[in-house]
Amino acid sequence: MPADDVISSAPTRRGRPWRRRRAGAVPVALLLPAVVGLAFLVLPLVGLLVRAPWSGMGSVLGDGTVWPALRLSLITATAATAVSLLLGVPMAWLLARTEFPGRSLLRTLVTVPLVMPPVVGGVALLLVFGRNGLVGRWLDSAFGITLPFTTAGVVVAEAFVAMPFLVLSVEGALRGADSRYEEAAATLGASRFTAFRRVTLPLVAPGIAAGSVLAWARALGEFGATITFAGNFPGTTQTMPLAVYLALQDDPATAIALSLVLLVVSVLVLVGLRGRWTGGPA
Repeated sequence: MPADDVISSAPTRRGRPWRRRRAGAVPVALLLPAVVGLAFLVLPLVGLLVRAPWSGMGSVLGDGTVWPALRLSLITATAATAVSLLLGVPMAWLLARTEFPGRSLLRTLVTVPLVMPPVVGGVALLLVFGRNGLVGRWLDSAFGITLPFTTAGVVVAEAFVAMPFLVLSVEGALRGADSRYEEAAATLGASRFTAFRRVTLPLVAPGIAAGSVLAWARALGEFGATITFAGNFPGTTQTMPLAVYLALQDDPATAIALSLVLLVVSVLVLVGLRGRWTGGPA
């Protein structure tokens, strides 16, 4: 007898056995919105592929402004991810493993850049790290360091918007890890930092890796905070998203080609994360 026609062994309703629904049956009320939503997300990508200037792609990508922007994007996104790791992993451990007054407020503040408009983030960075900013004034007078409209400013802007992704990912991994291993290490004489370095970090390494990739991808695509805080100077602060925006005004074909490069990078990121976020290659 086919599996779809097997009578359920669960308790019957009103004395009548009731059959299981087909495993593959999808209610129309759910199928139609799902298909529309899928089309809404996929069609813009299809349009990008269809309208791409494939015949002239080589000449477009050979332009002197494309590769410097791509190289700068890769360098700054990697540097921003390194900053996020250096500062974000301890912050995630603090949120997940310690109790202190105001922890909920701190978690809220950490997630603010996720919902804040990036341009507002750029303005906030200017007010703090600009030459007349709260910290920037001291950096300029004491060390001669100026962050706005420099490559370092790009890294700061990208780290500001990308770090929350890493913090939330690592905090979730820490909350899911069994703290008894750390307690066992402490009973054996290990300090809290040694237990963190030798026990906790290996346990949450997949979460750190996933958060790093997400932070890197977010930094690579950052636009608003970068153009506000660091400007759009070719070779110095002009990253790929800024180059796309500039090319779109004068040369749409170049903008499409640059967009395709970023799309390829995004797909590669998703392929790298498929085992953790999409359940594997199936």
